[in-house]
This record gives sequence, structure tokens and C-alpha cells, in this order.
Amino acid sequence: MTVDVSVLVPAKDEAENLPEFMRLAAEAFAAQPGTGFEVVVIDDGSTDGSWELLQRLTTQYAFLHPVRHRNQRGIAEALRTGWLHSRGNVLVFYPADLQFLPADIPRLTAPILAGDADMVTGFKMGEYEKAFVSGIYNGLSRTLFKVPVRDLNSVKAYRREIMDALPGRPDWHRYMIVVAAAQGFTVSEIPVSLHPRRAGKSKFGLSRIPVGVLDMLAVWFELRFGKKPLLLFGMLGAGLFAIGFLTGLVAVGIRVFAGVGFRPLLTLIETCLVLGSVLFATGLLGEQIAQQRAELRELRRELDGLRSRD
Repeated sequence: MTVDVSVLVPAKDEAENLPEFMRLAAEAFAAQPGTGFEVVVIDDGSTDGSWELLQRLTTQYAFLHPVRHRNQRGIAEALRTGWLHSRGNVLVFYPADLQFLPADIPRLTAPILAGDADMVTGFKMGEYEKAFVSGIYNGLSRTLFKVPVRDLNSVKAYRREIMDALPGRPDWHRYMIVVAAAQGFTVSEIPVSLHPRRAGKSKFGLSRIPVGVLDMLAVWFELRFGKKPLLLFGMLGAGLFAIGFLTGLVAVGIRVFAGVGFRPLLTLIETCLVLGSVLFATGLLGEQIAQQRAELRELRRELDGLRSRD
């Protein structure tokens, strides 16, 4: 059967949840007989027997395709591995902890399959223990990026080609919506129910908040100046040069007409010229790095295409 939708499920020590996840996924898929589904579970270095369990579950569920990381690499890398091993034109990011039930997967994919959207994200409905932190994170993200959705860090479905636009950086899967919207893909949102975790424990704590804020700033810089860093560093350098030049004119005027020197002005001139030179040089180096990144990104796409056909 042709696979239309690939559900990518990163799983780290989720052996207690995987059997129930597969059972519920089978029920959800059976209610959509015209659509081909597969589930790609990425065992991200589990130590609780998840891999052996997945091997047994493949004999029960034909749609299950497990792959394995021998050590933990994180969700972003797991999604990338799942993408390379998937066959569907529509991908779905779905955690294995059963806080989101597989019954909502067809609702996420329906607008994309109908051609009404390129990406659909879920807006969490229900009790959420990290609602305050999530609210701050989503509020800052909307302010910085002007995205048309309320919840960036939730389950989501998206066209396969969106993965080509996503930088392969740790934790940047959280900004998949931001990057997709910046690339011109259409994004929409539907409500999805959030349920209490049935087993296991969350892999994320308060220590992720500073990392998330720094990642947010890195994404903002990437989208604004990643392709043309000289726009930022060159303009700052030129501005400092201009300040140094004008300050030099003032210092010369004071020397000529007042007959005295003013050392603070000389210090300001030297500081502006040095910093301006450093910033301008940084911009030029950034342009060279941006060119190399563009070439490497193109090579990566070609290599990923070759791997997916193997």
C-alpha cells in the first residue's frame, strides 16, 4: 500500500507507553481506509528495553518501522533520522508519551492532504503543568517572529519538503514553524487534547528554559542576518567609523580654534575606528561562512536524497 503519511515518534525510555501507542494508532488508521499510514519510531538511545519491544511489535503491526540511535541524540536528530527512513509525503511529529492521543493524527494531516495548508500544528487543550513557561515562550516567539499560531511547541504535521529548510541544529525542531513560515510555507492550527502522562517521566526540566531562550535568539539572528551577515556587522562598523570621523572633525576644530587638545575625544576616535574595523571584518568573514553554509546545505540535500532512495 502507498504510504501517504509517516508518523515520526521519537522515543527515549518509553517501553511502558509504546504498546498502547501502537494499539491506539492502529485504531486511528483503521478509521481512515483511504489513507496509507506508517509509524517510524526512533529509539533514541533507550536503556529500558524499548528496542527489543519494538522488534516484537513489528510482528503485530505492519505499519510500524523502528529505527535506532545507540546513544541519545535529541529530538531534532531523531526527527531527521525518521525523515530519512520514512516514505510519506506528509510527516507528523508525535511523542510516544501518550499525552497526545493518535486519534488526533488524521485531524492534523487532513488540511495538508486536502491542499489547504503546508503545516498544521496543534494548540494544546487541557491541564498543562508547564503552562506558565510555555505561555512565556510562545509569547516571546510570536513577538519576535510574527507567526500566525498560538502554540509552537506541540504536535505538528508538515509537508516533507519542509525538512529541507530546517537547519540540522540541536533543539531547533521547536522552531520548525518559525522556519517554515519564513520560507513561505502556509501554517495553520487546530486544537488537540492534552492528557496526563500515563507512564514514565518527562525528559525536560526547568534547565531547558535558558537553552530555549538562547535558541530563540539564535533562530532570530539566523532568519534576519544568517544569509547576509554583512548587513548587520557592516552597518554597525560603518556607523562606528562615521562616529569616529565626526568626532575627529570636532577634535580638529577644538585644536585649531581653541588651541587645546581633548584626550577623551582622541580615545573615542580610537575606540570607534578599532571597533568599526573589527565589526566590518567580522561581517566579511560572515559572508564567506554564509556562502560555505549554502554550499554545504545543498550537498546535504543531495546526500539525503541519495540515502532516502537506498
